[in-house]
Amino acid sequence: MKQIIAVVKPFLAEQLIAAVANLEIEEISIREVKGYGRQKNYIDRYGENEYSLAFVPKVEISVWVADQKLEEVLNEMNNTARTGRLGDGKIFVVPVANEIDLFN
Repeated sequence: MKQIIAVVKPFLAEQLIAAVANLEIEEISIREVKGYGRQKNYIDRYGENEYSLAFVPKVEISVWVADQKLEEVLNEMNNTARTGRLGDGKIFVVPVANEIDLFN
């Protein structure tokens, strides 16, 4: 099993969640986060506010998938979240060492 962590712009989060909801995933979690990457000294507008390099609002979406579904989910996430503009975000893939089901 793998954990995919996507950190994307807030306006892309709903589209990304809808895209992976149609695929076979084990679990999903969503968090509002702030940060910045290579776009240092970059200023952008989110809503009516301007943000500089301090911290830019993002959404972190964690998805757990079976190994055989990894490429399919990654392709869908990449195609949905990529706008080609600076600050699109990142996608990380992390191996899951153990899974403990607390309900069994």
